[in-house]
Amino acid sequence: MATKPPGSKKYLHLLAFLVAFVGMAFCGNVLVWPTEASHWLNIKIVIQELIRRGHGVTILVSNVVEVPITKKEMATLLEEAFYFWIYEQNELPIWEAFYKMGQLMIKMRSTNKIICNEVLTNKALLERLRASAFDVFLSDPLMPGGELFAEKLGIPFVYTFRFSIGNTVERLCGGLPAPPSYVPAILSRQTDSLSFMERLQNIIFYAAMDILYHHFWRDKWDEYYSDVLGKIAVAWFLLLHRLSEMWLIRTYWDFEFPRPFLPNFEFVGGLHCQPAKPLPKEMEEFVQSSGEHGIVVFSLGSMVYNLTDEKSNIIAGALSQLPQKVLWRYKGRKPETLGSNTRIYDWIPQNDLLGHPLTKAFITHGGTNGIYEAIYHGVPLVGIPMFADQHDNIAHMRAKGAAVELDFGTLKTQDLVDAVNTVINNSTYKENALRLSRIHHDQPMKPLDRAVFWIEFVMRHKGAKHLRPASHHLTWYQYHCLDVLAFLFTCAAIAVFILVKCCLFCCNKCGRITKKKKE
Repeated sequence: MATKPPGSKKYLHLLAFLVAFVGMAFCGNVLVWPTEASHWLNIKIVIQELIRRGHGVTILVSNVVEVPITKKEMATLLEEAFYFWIYEQNELPIWEAFYKMGQLMIKMRSTNKIICNEVLTNKALLERLRASAFDVFLSDPLMPGGELFAEKLGIPFVYTFRFSIGNTVERLCGGLPAPPSYVPAILSRQTDSLSFMERLQNIIFYAAMDILYHHFWRDKWDEYYSDVLGKIAVAWFLLLHRLSEMWLIRTYWDFEFPRPFLPNFEFVGGLHCQPAKPLPKEMEEFVQSSGEHGIVVFSLGSMVYNLTDEKSNIIAGALSQLPQKVLWRYKGRKPETLGSNTRIYDWIPQNDLLGHPLTKAFITHGGTNGIYEAIYHGVPLVGIPMFADQHDNIAHMRAKGAAVELDFGTLKTQDLVDAVNTVINNSTYKENALRLSRIHHDQPMKPLDRAVFWIEFVMRHKGAKHLRPASHHLTWYQYHCLDVLAFLFTCAAIAVFILVKCCLFCCNKCGRITKKKKE
């Protein structure tokens, strides 16, 4: 959920918490379905801007409807997922990895269903929200239930998110074209320059992700959606996703590879980025003490707050060999090999550090938010991806010449030292990072303004149905024109059949005439 419940509570709660801003001219009412971690950070930025512009915002957060899921159970599920992604995914045979991924999806689906069920069966809450007359509903499709909630309340809704596994939601629900010949599937770790074998792998990956999506995700949600709506339908989950008025994707063409997209898809990557603010006094003094060597910023994100002693000592030993000062966000035990040039912090003002003129490089896990802050400020990267979209993110930046990638599983001290020295001493990495930064800043509207514009557009026009492609109303065989191809093939086969029959008839006729003449 959007906020963490107190540790002393036995149950995880849900609630509608009203945030209102009274301006000179009220614009509209926005309802927000909650999400987690970095996903919430981006939605929060959008919410703050909507409030600043005078909109009323209602966020579904905690503490009214009791849900029989403890905080410990939620933490255990997340830890299991992270352990699989970081340590097991690359070590297991591919069939076993897919099976375990499917089992994790089942567990997450069950948890999401419990949360959805408690909210959707709360009639008092639903009536209260209906009476509020909301103009738009803001949701992340990776947290299912938002679109169903919007359908129950009769509100047009807008999606905002980064990706789905194998682009399944974007392709199958949003209708976004994804030719496998040059559009790499998310989590495939490929670029848009694909060899024959890579294209083959891409097609197989797309197919495998579609099977996972249908078998472990969509089919089960269809049953639940049918039960809640009281209507039997084969593809409620798909149909409701297709009703989204706009899809706000948290990337942009400074990061993405060129690909086809639809008018109801808008790329708003970097909407959370902003100019650097002054650092705290103690931190600024440490940065200034680096002299001409500058500093290196190091963070593995908010989700990975601890490492094994072996890994932390490998990393600390590498950082101690750098001439730069290092600011490392890390909550684990202090490594024995930690050098005097490195300081550990529970939290760092990452955006402000990346925007500091003395920053030379950013060592990152490859989360989208950190990637975009590096792009915004033109800082080259050393990527140590660990799970989810992080490998793809670093692959994108590596292909654009602004990053060096390291394998977390096989990471050695010298590997990290060499990688940092490469991105700092080889000027092409800095030049490419600055080129991406110029592209990012050279837009007619800031990403945040563009995201808010489309949300307001949906409110003003009660939707954006004119932007939805007709592909939503086609079956899969109609979309790929297989019925047309079948018709043309049948016509061609009939024409060939008639032609052959005519030729045989003529040959037989000619044969009889020749035979009669000989007689």
